[in-house]
Amino acid sequence: MRQPSRIVTSIALLGLCVAGCARRLDTTSPETVKTSLARMRASLPPEKLAKFNESVMVLAGSSLFDGAGQGLGGLLAMAGKDPNQVLAEALKDLNGRTADEIIAAADKIVAERKARERAQALAEIKELEEAKAAAEKAKVALAKFEVIKSRFYQRQSSFMKQPIIELTVKNGTDQPIARAFFVGTVASPGRAVPWLRQDFNYPISGGIEPGETASWSLAPNMFSGWGVDTPRDAVFTVEVVRLDGPGEKTLFDSAFPEEKVKRLVALKAQYP
Repeated sequence: MRQPSRIVTSIALLGLCVAGCARRLDTTSPETVKTSLARMRASLPPEKLAKFNESVMVLAGSSLFDGAGQGLGGLLAMAGKDPNQVLAEALKDLNGRTADEIIAAADKIVAERKARERAQALAEIKELEEAKAAAEKAKVALAKFEVIKSRFYQRQSSFMKQPIIELTVKNGTDQPIARAFFVGTVASPGRAVPWLRQDFNYPISGGIEPGETASWSLAPNMFSGWGVDTPRDAVFTVEVVRLDGPGEKTLFDSAFPEEKVKRLVALKAQYP
């Protein structure tokens, strides 16, 4: 008498198994991937469907680009394959997973990726801040390499005008200097925009020892940015931005480019 009851129970359990299996990913073949994904999507409420679709893309992308170090080469190898075949191969390790398990697996990958990105960003922030601090420290030392006199003018030479830079400097640092790097600016009082702003450097024959003074007359290329006429009221100022010692060893360098400033600000805003 109890047999009919057992049959009913078995049928019910079988129905639950079929329903449950229909809501799990089957990567046995490209066709089963396609059909099982369709069934899983059909069973999800709208608010969860978008998350599920995003998770599938995250897991597939992670497998194609990050898995086994294949990178772009692995992706190109799949270029001629059926999209369902590619998806089946990318999701093969997720066989039998439910939608919730797939979402959880994708969330873990995203969290790990964000953690790596944060660690890399913080390391870059530290590197940039150290470079900025070194540049600021260098400015203090560079100020001791004093520009006593600076003059810029155009001298007539044959049919062309030759730009001339005259400098007198004093080495107030405690290091012998073999090459000096400068930024020269020609500007008129009351004008916001200078007539000229150019960098230049000078390899010092015999160097300049601590406490020594030297005067130079330099002739920049007349076809460069220096070949510009400037008004008589213009003033020429020179900033020392870098000093090298013997053997081309950089001793002091104040360079911290604008792009690095912007990069540091952006990173610190994203990863405070």
